[in-house]
Formats: sequence, C-alpha cells, structure tokens
Amino acid sequence: MSTLAPDLAGKPRANREFLGHPRALAFLFATEMWERFSYYGMRALLVLYMVKYLLLPERAGNVAGLTSLQRALETVFGPLGAQAIALQIFGFYTGLVYLTPILGGLIADRLLGQRRTIILGAALMAAGHFMMAFEQLFLLALLTLIIGNGAFKPNISTQVGSLYPPGDHRRDRAFCIFYVGINLGAFFSPLVCGTLGEEFGWHYGFAAAGVGMTLGLIIYLLATPMLPKDALTRRTAVAPIGRRGWRTIFALIALLLPVSLFWATYEQQGNTIALWADQATDRHINLLFFSAEIPVTWFQAFNPFMIFAFTPFVVALWRTQGRHEPTTVTKLAIGSFLNAASWLIMALAAWHSGGVQASWLWLLAFFAVITVGELYLSPNSLSLVTKAAPAHLLSMMMGVWFLTNFFGGILAGYLGTFWSSMGRVEFFLMLAVISAIAGVLIAIFATPLRAVLRD
Repeated sequence: MSTLAPDLAGKPRANREFLGHPRALAFLFATEMWERFSYYGMRALLVLYMVKYLLLPERAGNVAGLTSLQRALETVFGPLGAQAIALQIFGFYTGLVYLTPILGGLIADRLLGQRRTIILGAALMAAGHFMMAFEQLFLLALLTLIIGNGAFKPNISTQVGSLYPPGDHRRDRAFCIFYVGINLGAFFSPLVCGTLGEEFGWHYGFAAAGVGMTLGLIIYLLATPMLPKDALTRRTAVAPIGRRGWRTIFALIALLLPVSLFWATYEQQGNTIALWADQATDRHINLLFFSAEIPVTWFQAFNPFMIFAFTPFVVALWRTQGRHEPTTVTKLAIGSFLNAASWLIMALAAWHSGGVQASWLWLLAFFAVITVGELYLSPNSLSLVTKAAPAHLLSMMMGVWFLTNFFGGILAGYLGTFWSSMGRVEFFLMLAVISAIAGVLIAIFATPLRAVLRD
C-alpha cells in the first residue's frame, strides 16, 4: 500500500494531523516510549542484578563467556572485584549501544531504508530482553540488544525529522514532544521492571522489558502506512557533499568530545548513583501517619518524570526570551554547566552526611538540576543534527552523533571504577569538574560554529 493512500475522508494519510503535527508523530512517540521502557527498565536492574546475584561466586561460572571477558578486562585495568566488573560491563553496554547506530545508519541509508532497519532492530531488542531471563545467555543477550539498538536508534530519530519539510518551524517542537515520549517510557520502566525484578525475581523484570519492546514493534508496524517514503527509495543518485556539507560535518564532529564528557558524567545515574541510593541513602519517607521506604530502582524514575514535568516550563522560558533565546550550541553549554552543578549537590550531600546515610531529598535535588541540564542539551542536539547534516547522509550522521553516548558510556564505566578507591566527596567533585570542562569547551566553540551549523 502506498504511504500516501487516501483515507475515507479523501485526505492522504501521511498528511493527516494530530494536535498540529503529522499523525505519524504520535505513533513514533509511542514506539519510542515502549523502546525506552524496555531499555531503561533493563538498565535500572543491570548493575544491581550483577552485584547482588549474577556475579556472586556460586553463579558467575554459569554465564557463558564471562571468565574470558573478566580476563580481558583485568589485562587492561588490573585485578577487578565483582562490583568493578559490574560497573565496567555497564559502561561498555551503555557505550556500545551508541556505537552501533553508525552501522545502523549506513544500512538504512544504503541498503534497507529506515523502515526495515527499524523493524529489524526492534525485533532483535525484543529477543535480547527475553534472553536476559536466562543467566547463561547474559552476555549474548547484551550483544543482541547492542546490535538491535544500533539498527533502531538513529533511524527512529531521523524519521521524526522526515515528517517535516525544510524550514518547518514545528520540527524543534516535534523533537521536544518526541523526547517526552522517551522519558515517559523511562519513567514507568523502573517502577514496573524494577519492582518486578527486586520483589519477584530479576528475570521477571527483564521479561517485562521484552514485552514492552514487543509492544513498540507492533505500534511501529501500525504506523508504517502513515510514514513518508524512506530516503533510500527517494534517492536517484548520490549527491556530492560539497564544501558547506563538509564544514557542517566537521563542525558536528568538533562537538563530539565535550558532549561525550557530558554523557560520561550523566550516565553515572545508572551505576554509581544506583549504588549511592542503595548503600548511602536513607530512603525512608515519614509523613504524618504515612511511612514507607523508596525502592532503590525507583530513583531511576525521578529523572524521566521530571523531564515531562519540566519540559513545558523550559520551552515556555525559551519562548518568552524571544530574540534573547540562547542559540542551540549555547544551550548545549548551559546544559553541561547545570550537569556540573548537580554533581556539586552530590558532593555537598556526601560532605554533609559525614559517612552516615544521607537523606533521599539530596537525590531529589540532584535529579532536578541534572534534568534541566539534560533538557538544554539532549533534544536540542538531536534537532541540530537533523537541521545541519546533509540530507542524503542524515541517518549516518545521526549515528555519528550517537558516538557522544558511546564514548560517554565507555568513559562512564571507567570513571565508575574510582567509586571503590576515592572518597565520595572527591568522586562527585571529579564529575563536576569534568562536566564543567565540557561546558567551557562548548562555549568556546559556540561562536565559530554558529554560522557553520546554521544555528
């Protein structure tokens, strides 16, 4: 069926709108919501699952390939205990899921097109999550998830941009809406997958993530008649990149290092912050006649909840700033400085607690500040790539941009190894300094890159 087949009212399906945007945006929103549900649901459990269950001496030998992986890691990093190995695996996983999008973008641009590549990636991720329910397949499951994410991630983002013609002012807003979908899934996933994993068994949590990814695949299949044709099918000849295109590519590459530093500190939420919540946080809530303890995995829901709670206010702030609204690159710098401020809050929490458990309210303040920083950096960077990258290389350039998450994830795992050897105050101050350096570098690049990136 043609993607522009008319509906019963005679209007082309791809042109029908919902709340001022193409109807397909709602389906891409829901697809990404369930994909992020599966990703963050599994991520919320990953470190705790390894430290408290999988890497215990009596079980570690059951995991195919784990002994060889440990030897390889210890060849580079020296002797590693179970906690350090868990943080390294977490870092490599969260990094590699953002390396493979380059390959996924190339496959979509040159071979399969965005649609078929997304379907392939979603199917692989669903299989990978279900494989996590079997501890023997742990490393193979992670590899399957990494490959599937590489096929899915760059192409779902580029399809959001493809819904709008060049110069359409709705594009930036569409990415904000899309980003809310990402975090809606990320909010519910620790509550569902985390609770199932902690209370009923780790494998139930992983299976729930697989169900979520399967729902995302089904929704995407329903959306395909509404989507515009793939760039692959539209292309009759490969257009030359040209001088301006090369300048744009090099400008985006120049931003890779500082944005990678941002993600290296940001991704500590899933490893060292999870350990802080588990080991060093007083999680009790006492309100009049109500008393409860916050489950550790629920803290992973703070950030995504605040994303969709804060987004309308942040967007309204930019709108009221009018011509004084910061440029996109400047917003990236502001996001990095806010990230640094969030780690200063954690350093203050560690200093104030004096070695005893700190109130959970410190984590609440931390997540509030780091969330606003993320809103300044992440959705704006995605929109920037779709506006600036050469059209016939868009999926590949989106994959290249996700290298920031790859390098950030790998560095996050390395930084996490200092958790066992440094004092908590010094550790959090180190993260604050790294994020501040990222902000300074982006600020230095802002002026020369503004014209190149058409910011």
